[in-house]
Amino acid sequence: MLNSKQRAALKSIASQTDAIFQIGKGGVGDAMVKSISDALEARELIKISVLENSAETARGAGEEIAKLTGSEVVAVIGRKIILYKVSSKPENRKISATL
Repeated sequence: MLNSKQRAALKSIASQTDAIFQIGKGGVGDAMVKSISDALEARELIKISVLENSAETARGAGEEIAKLTGSEVVAVIGRKIILYKVSSKPENRKISATL
């Protein structure tokens, strides 16, 4: 569980990055969850964009993805979701080392 200072630090890091996934009208599928899980393992912090034609809300999609990937929702800002998960590989732990 992240505290408010950790969330603020992660939000500031994420503000400088682009969204690497988009959720469209197809919603969240198994392949997307696998890809997001792999990206979280490699990066620890990712941003996802929910397109306007998506049937899901950003908050709902964020909570669903977080549950399926074992990650944590840092923030939902508009149609952007920021997710964080500590990498299981020590060589990929760049962000968790600074928190």
